[in-house]
Formats: sequence, C-alpha cells, structure tokens
Amino acid sequence: MFNIELIVIFPLITAFIATAVATPLSLIFIKKFGIIDDPNQHKHPAIIHKKPIPRAGGIPLFIGVLIAGIIFLPVEKITIAIFAASFICLITGVLDDKFDISPYFRFLINIIAAVIVIFAGVNIPFITNPFGGILFLNSLHIPFLGIIELNFISYIIAIIWIVWVINMLNWSKGVDGQMPGIVAISAIIIGILSLRFPVLDYYSLMSATLSFIIAGASLGFLVFNFYPARIFPGYGATAIYLLLAVTSILSGAKLATAILVMGVPMADGAFTILRRILTGHSPFWHDKKHLHHLLLTLGFGQRRIALFYWIISAILGAISLILSSKGKLFAIIMLIIIAGGVISFLHFFINRTNDKTSI
Repeated sequence: MFNIELIVIFPLITAFIATAVATPLSLIFIKKFGIIDDPNQHKHPAIIHKKPIPRAGGIPLFIGVLIAGIIFLPVEKITIAIFAASFICLITGVLDDKFDISPYFRFLINIIAAVIVIFAGVNIPFITNPFGGILFLNSLHIPFLGIIELNFISYIIAIIWIVWVINMLNWSKGVDGQMPGIVAISAIIIGILSLRFPVLDYYSLMSATLSFIIAGASLGFLVFNFYPARIFPGYGATAIYLLLAVTSILSGAKLATAILVMGVPMADGAFTILRRILTGHSPFWHDKKHLHHLLLTLGFGQRRIALFYWIISAILGAISLILSSKGKLFAIIMLIIIAGGVISFLHFFINRTNDKTSI
C-alpha cells in the first residue's frame, strides 16, 4: 500500500500553494524586466488580447513544482536530470518571452532537454500491444538470428514523445486558462494511472507524486491565468510540459492513456502541422488557425473555449482509465477521425463564410 497523503494530497496542495504565492511575487520582477506581451508592439498572428499582459508564467509554475519536488521527490540521477532539463526549457522560454527568439532554436533546445532526460535513464523500452502481449522497443526478434538489441529505438521514440508533448501543449495556450486546465487534468489522470498497478514500483510512485505536483502547480497558476488573465504562461511553461511528458513515460509507458487525455490538443497539433506543410508553410511558424481560434471566430468566448477543452480532456481521461489496450486504440482512431473531421469542417465553413462576406 502507498501513503496517499505523501503521494497525492500533500504534493498537490504544496505545489498549489507554492505556485499561487510565487505567481504574484514573480509578477513584480516580470514587470520590472519588461517581459510583457503588448499587442501594439508584439506582432504575432495569434494574439487575441487587447492590452499589455505579463508573460513568463513558466517562472512561478517551475518554482511551484520545484519546491514541492524538493520536499516529496527523492534526490537521485533521474530527478536531477529532469529538473535540469526543465530548467533549461524555462531559461530558453523566458528568453523567448522577452526577445522572441527563433522557433528553430527553441526546437533544438527541446531536443537537447529530451536527450538529457533520456541519458538519465528515462526511455520507453516497451509498449502494450493492443492485440495482446508486449511490444519491446529495445529489442527485435528476427527468425534464425534470435533477439537483436536495439536500444536506440526506445530512446528515439522517447525523445520524439517528449518533444511532441512540449510543442503540442505549447500550441494549447491560445485562450486564457486553456493550458493549465489541460495540464492539470492530464497530470491527475496519469497520476491515477501510476497508482493502479497491483504492485507499485519505485518509478510508478515517483511518477504519481510528480504528476500530482504538476497538477497542483497548474491549478495554482490557473487562479491567475483564467479569463481575464493577469499573466500568460509564455514559452517558459515548456518546462512543465517536459515534466508531464516524463511522468507519462515513468508511469509505465502507458502512452495511449496520455494520448487520449490530451487527445484534442494532439489532434489539433497534428492537423496544424499537416495543414502548414500541405500549404507550403513551415510547421514552426505561427498562424491563427488552431481549433481555439476557429471557435473564437464562431463567437465562442475564452471561458467557454477553455471549459470545452477541460471537459473533453476529463471525459477522455476518465474513459481511458477503464478501456483495455484494444479499446484505447479504437478510441484514439475514432478521436482522430472525429476531431480531424470537425476541424476540417470548421476550416471549410469559416473560409466559405469569409469568401461570401468579401464578395
């Protein structure tokens, strides 16, 4: 049995309080150093706010997670590595919040941070085969040759997963409160998942504790980020996205559950990359055509959009906890079809409406 107070309740509450206290204190220094998103000066196609609002919300988020982590997580190679990688993401993000650095450089830093985590021992050695058994990614069975070690495959997949989660969640902060709600729900689902094994190992307990720490920090930040936001997450919040990606790996490589609970942002992210490539644009450069932008165009308010994302994430997360591996695969396929269809329809409908009004 595990101690629910030391793994769930106290870590979550500690991170919540630490972040809730750190956010207004951080605002003092953020404003002093001019890390402000001013729509009159920052010419970004996705900007929807009308007045200057501080960025760099990744700072109080990281502080909240770090304080709770120091108290409740063991000090060892993996925890040191993931927090070091997270800190690198934070520094890069804060610099971007201030100076708007190249997205290609930010992407390179994402990869470097993921590699640091992987070298510390975090990887995806296997995934559950939806049709039965286990698919080992670190070895390949070839007839007449036996088992061949292919550890690099598990490392590469882990790096791709971490970098994907970082960027997908970064695209999911388009309206006030959207991102911290998604992250909190995802972290809670992953935390519950980590505690469902009949025999809890060291890394499952670590994953659960870190998950509830992330959830607490996100909820503490949400107090100041819900519409009308007093502070934006900024790119520095990628520090927290990296930690969430790591928890999903440490929880036993249950990536299907993570994909489902973050299903709508992931589908939107995949569709965005595909759309930009097919239209001859770089997938790294911004536009105003994410799902939340489409909903804004249809007249939805920021609060309703944020609540929509939260509710869908919570429903998909709850469903993922009761589905079998085959059921999760079917749910993911249906999610891709439905989400892709809805997003495509909204693009078609809005473009057609715009064409008619321009005539």
